[in-house]
Amino acid sequence: MGFSEFIGNERIVQALRAMLRRERVPSAMFFTGPRGIGKFTLARMLAQAANCERLRDDFCGECAACERIGLLANPAPLIEQGLAERGESPDTATIERMPLILETHPDVWAIVPDPVRRKNPVARPMIRVGQLRAVQRAAYFRPTARRRIFILDGAETMRWTDADLFLKILEEPPETATLILLAPRADSVLQTIRSRCLTFWFAPIPPEKIDVLLKERPEWKAAERKLAAQLSDGSPGVALGLDLTESARLRREILRLISDAAEGRSYRAVFAATARLAKEESESFENILTLFYSLLSDLLGMSLNPKDFVPRNPDLRRELESLGRKVNEAWVGRATEALDRLELRLRRNIGRQLGLDAVAQSLRIG
Repeated sequence: MGFSEFIGNERIVQALRAMLRRERVPSAMFFTGPRGIGKFTLARMLAQAANCERLRDDFCGECAACERIGLLANPAPLIEQGLAERGESPDTATIERMPLILETHPDVWAIVPDPVRRKNPVARPMIRVGQLRAVQRAAYFRPTARRRIFILDGAETMRWTDADLFLKILEEPPETATLILLAPRADSVLQTIRSRCLTFWFAPIPPEKIDVLLKERPEWKAAERKLAAQLSDGSPGVALGLDLTESARLRREILRLISDAAEGRSYRAVFAATARLAKEESESFENILTLFYSLLSDLLGMSLNPKDFVPRNPDLRRELESLGRKVNEAWVGRATEALDRLELRLRRNIGRQLGLDAVAQSLRIG
């Protein structure tokens, strides 16, 4: 038990352990990297190590503090409990009065985007002002153990107008507390906040290391583990959570949409596909956009060097080769720019299907 169980990004782990040994843990840190890369896991491990009753630069996993903080490894039941305490249809005042806070130890809080309700969650959960105000007040309390840790997962979902609350804490940081912000991209969080944090960039994990981790899925054959490792883009959490059958269906659907739009086929079918992807898929829309980027990356490689290129989606090689012969680097560039514009507009609450329709119209060859 301890940091040795964390896979990848060894330099970040070493840096955090050095801070603990010297008792110089900063008041604010920013962990950025792809979803599923281990940002939340490492933040939780740091919270355990900062309050472990036996060790200083690691955690035993067995003392009372480690066990209680370790319950954050499975946040789903804690979120369910917090939402249940509000009732099924909380009003705005109730949501702000009863902020969603995951607390299994008095010195460690995890803040996650608030889905508001259990049965009918909002389409875009976000960190709300009530959660930030609670952190602002609690950050200055004295810890019962050694250090207070506040983990803000999904920091990019904060409204930029609410983020001013955070600046007040960062400008006058408490000596015995650390705030850890987690976000998939650095530019998704205000520069004024990032500049006051020590930033750690999480790199993708090599497929061979993920393959070792996937031995926890004994129902998968070696070829399936290898495929999952490749599809994960270096994120262990993504690999462990993959449904290979569902993944293949969804990626084929997206590639078919790209192909139909590129070749100028029936826009009725194209718009029907964008509607399904925007409204009917269980996969998050952000992850669907990630799959678009992955397939476009493969199409670029196939258009330039089809024989030697190793695609990120190897099970779709035949389809990628077919479309790759019809597109070129300039086309992939235009398609990527259209996706970039969609991601930017999503922050301004543009409709998902409307945004995907615009992307599809930009994909026509010629």
